[in-house]
Amino acid sequence: MSQPMNHPTQKSVQYQPTCDLKAMRARAQMYAQIRQFFAERDVLEVETPILSQAGVTDVHLASIQAQRHVMGKLQTHYLQTSPEFAMKRLLASGSGPIYQICKVFRDDEHGRKHNSEFTMLEWYRPGFSLKDLMFEVTDLLNAVLKQRFGAVRPTILSYKHAFIDRLELNPLQASLQELKDCCRRVGISLDLGDDRLGYIDLLFSHFVEPSLGFDTPVFLTDFPPELASLAKTRIDEDGELVAARFELYIEGLELANAYDELIDADVLRSRFEADNAEREKLGLHVMPIDEFLLAALPNMTECSGIALGIDRLLMIATEQMRLDQVITFPADIS
Repeated sequence: MSQPMNHPTQKSVQYQPTCDLKAMRARAQMYAQIRQFFAERDVLEVETPILSQAGVTDVHLASIQAQRHVMGKLQTHYLQTSPEFAMKRLLASGSGPIYQICKVFRDDEHGRKHNSEFTMLEWYRPGFSLKDLMFEVTDLLNAVLKQRFGAVRPTILSYKHAFIDRLELNPLQASLQELKDCCRRVGISLDLGDDRLGYIDLLFSHFVEPSLGFDTPVFLTDFPPELASLAKTRIDEDGELVAARFELYIEGLELANAYDELIDADVLRSRFEADNAEREKLGLHVMPIDEFLLAALPNMTECSGIALGIDRLLMIATEQMRLDQVITFPADIS
């Protein structure tokens, strides 16, 4: 009888998870803590579709496409980069405060703190201000990070003052030439042409972000208005237009992104259309606009919402340096 032939690379194929059993148990414990936290506050856990007919228009996010038949017709749908659009449809339908733990997807994002499939906690609080939401995030951090840090007391820092403190430059007022000069001064030689926002992001990612949240967690607030995305804009204490949003940083790692949610459908449509115009200019795929969301917004009450990366939170809780140490199978072995 002939013997089965082994594939020459069979023994080199990695089937084991990249995280250990301790990390898996820490994840299960964190999910239980999160669910208990929101149950005590009467926030409803919901579930929405992972695939949708429309995707995010943000030029910095790449949606993963999938083909499926709907009522016999082949359609291109998109894996969610966030459950935001569907959750806002629930809010507009009278759900009240809601949260969701789900998988989200962003194409070709890989590295020490990235994977193209990751787990997100997203929740929405009708009637909450951003300050109210900061208090609630602080309570959640104290529930899930108590074993490592004890009590945490985040500080609040504006995007503008973070720049001024570290680079002596106000990103809200700086000209393109001033941004280029700052890059040269700190040793960045990359030429981004006339992309003013690109230079701001470059300086932020290299010199501001890595320094945030080491003494205490930091809520970074009041972003440049060009970075408003789905947030409202407002006038800050210096009379400058800013995006009404904040991000949470611990040990140089961005953990969460929160908005004072924009509920003006006309303004949001114009932002989506501007995004798509920029996508076309850059040779990127033009995304279908979510008409369901735009139809829902007039029925949505004032609201604050936040998306928090659970995998990164686990990195902090378990003192790991890489995402693959807290997830089972990263994209390259899944």
